[in-house]
Amino acid sequence: MKEVLKRGMISFTISAFCGLLINLLIDVIVNLNGVKGFVSMSYLYVKIFPTEAMAAYVNILIYGMIGFVFAAMTFIYDMERLGFLFQSILYFVVTGGFSVAVTVFLWQLHHYPSAFIGTLTGYLMTHIIIFIVEYRTLRKDVKEINTLYIADAEKN
Repeated sequence: MKEVLKRGMISFTISAFCGLLINLLIDVIVNLNGVKGFVSMSYLYVKIFPTEAMAAYVNILIYGMIGFVFAAMTFIYDMERLGFLFQSILYFVVTGGFSVAVTVFLWQLHHYPSAFIGTLTGYLMTHIIIFIVEYRTLRKDVKEINTLYIADAEKN
């Protein structure tokens, strides 16, 4: 549990910092190119808060929370009794539920159905790619272990 929290807090810090940096870069670049007063947050999201600064602070906090959830939920892959497919589905459901709720809130996607569907599709495709890469890596590792086991058994 301690390791899970540590992993989550490290990811929280990295995600919050990267979110801040990316938003800052976008804002600076767009404003330097002539769009004065541009803020890289949905105007509908900003309207929820009393000030733009408060919206930005909550935005950074949410970036950190996303990183925390994604990192902390990797403990699922440490549960040896669960199969890889079940682990992957569970990870997808938990992180997907959190991410979808957050992106709907941040980007106010319920006002933009096509953007909502695009976000869901992108999230699903990302997890399919991750699953395929991890599955291939896992198969390679098992094959190497079996090869070493057979070679060791033949020596004895």
